[in-house]
Amino acid sequence: MSLVGVFTRKGPSGYGYNSTAEDVTASLDLRGRTVMVTGGNSGLGLETVRVLALRGARVIATGRAEDKVRSATSGMAGEIVPLACELTDPRSVHACAEAVRASTGKLDAIICNAGIIAPSKLERVLGYELVFFTNHIGHFLLVTSLLGHLAEGARVVMVSSGAHRATRKAGIEFDDLSGEKHYSRWTAYGQSKLANLLFAKELARRIGARGQSANAVDPGAIDTNLARHTSAAIKAGMFLASPFLFKSIAQGAATQCYVATSPTLAGVSGEYFSDCNIEKSSALANDAELAARLWAESERIVGTLH
Repeated sequence: MSLVGVFTRKGPSGYGYNSTAEDVTASLDLRGRTVMVTGGNSGLGLETVRVLALRGARVIATGRAEDKVRSATSGMAGEIVPLACELTDPRSVHACAEAVRASTGKLDAIICNAGIIAPSKLERVLGYELVFFTNHIGHFLLVTSLLGHLAEGARVVMVSSGAHRATRKAGIEFDDLSGEKHYSRWTAYGQSKLANLLFAKELARRIGARGQSANAVDPGAIDTNLARHTSAAIKAGMFLASPFLFKSIAQGAATQCYVATSPTLAGVSGEYFSDCNIEKSSALANDAELAARLWAESERIVGTLH
């Protein structure tokens, strides 16, 4: 298939690489639904917030600081509720979950969109490698704190990445979650994205009996401030490649909006989506024992946090 064909073809869903968040929600009336979006003050998260609010959803948009979310979403159509949720700070995550439970009805969807790409040098938070903690543990704590606040038929969407394939043989380095033994920025990022996918798979197994679902998505390559920790040389390469390799933010937000809202996906759970269609993930991502072990270890970790 030609390069043009890759960009223009559509899958069984009727959508594809070029579809935007507005495209995939164009026929929807989301009035009466409440959706939570992490990382809702910039990039894909901000576009997701904008489009879902435009379609009538009440959107709880979180970010590191409430005022930054409020400023970013000011003037947007619809009902948007800004909240602080710093994923590296368990107190902030708990406070966010408590605020949601206290001030809103049941959640119809949680889109775990926030994340970072690994810094060039090892950084840790509370003894754990920064990217694993931010991208996985912070979201694990948030979502599990809100499981009792999910509506019937609610959907949890984990933003993973094709980078989930870029891990060491074990997939999750349970004996080196601090990153002290051998830190590599890209394997650290890959591990965190594999963890997002494994979390979605295990969560799907646990909440399926309630009529709720969990899926993971790959938004594709998008030049957003997710890459703020990358070096100047890498950023320069990204800039030069962007007209050829990167989706727009509107295109990048499409898959998570589609998976969170499409009526055609009622009852679909434990899947991995790319370009708004089900995609094959790695063998490690489909390892049920690994997913269960990660869940148990994540529970242990959050149980030690204060």
